[in-house]
Amino acid sequence: MVCALGAAVCFGTATVLQAVATREADAGTAGTRTAGAGGEAALLLRAVRQWRYLVGLGLDGVGFVLQIAALRSIPIYAVGAALASSLAVTAVVAARLLRVRLSGMEWGAVGVVCGGLAMLGLASGAEGDRAGSAALKYAMLAVAVAVLLLALVGGRWSGRGRAPALGLGAGLGFGVVEVAVRLIDSLSPSTLFTNPATYALLLGGAAAFLLLTAALQHGSVTAATAGMVIGETIGPAAVGVVWLGDRTREGLVWLAVLGFCVAVAGALALARFGEAPGREPEQGLG
Repeated sequence: MVCALGAAVCFGTATVLQAVATREADAGTAGTRTAGAGGEAALLLRAVRQWRYLVGLGLDGVGFVLQIAALRSIPIYAVGAALASSLAVTAVVAARLLRVRLSGMEWGAVGVVCGGLAMLGLASGAEGDRAGSAALKYAMLAVAVAVLLLALVGGRWSGRGRAPALGLGAGLGFGVVEVAVRLIDSLSPSTLFTNPATYALLLGGAAAFLLLTAALQHGSVTAATAGMVIGETIGPAAVGVVWLGDRTREGLVWLAVLGFCVAVAGALALARFGEAPGREPEQGLG
């Protein structure tokens, strides 16, 4: 659980550091940027020259390593809820560095997330002991391909349903990554390159990034992030319990279920922090 919480801290802090760097880059190009992709690309190039943005990228890398370590040691449902809690970290750090004012309800949501994670920490058992079947590995690959196809066509959608749908798709892609990590049982090249879970991990992660970028570009941050949180927590948790043998400590199933629901609900209440705080895009295209 320590690794999962460490990953959440890394991801949440990285979001704010990258937001600070992007704000400074945006201020530096004020009045000179052109509309469209060219202007956004120039803004990104200016941002990556700043130390805060680079530190944020480094934290993202560390967070990913910690996420893998967590997925190899505790149930997927605990890792998923912990990663969703990175929104609470973003909210707290943003209140400090970006001077974003949190409402009383949002501070309450931070406390709810912490309470849910505490319950999960008490109730979580060890990682499931079942090896993933070949059918499950190919199923994850099929889901990853479907999410990738959604990413290729989803950017053309419009309307209010665009952001939550693409966010949900992104969450499914990140969920594929969580499950695929558990399905990779050997890192030897001969086994790794013939394992469908390897390609599911790569395709799912890439598709999730594309979908989340498209969802946040012109849609509601809150709607997109809420969809992502739901997609990356509920499905993978179910796969871990049903097919990989994830369990709780003896007699604490109720506490794990309650903690999972509480932590995810708290994260959903903080969904507006799913992108750089204070830079909410327009609320849809319709």
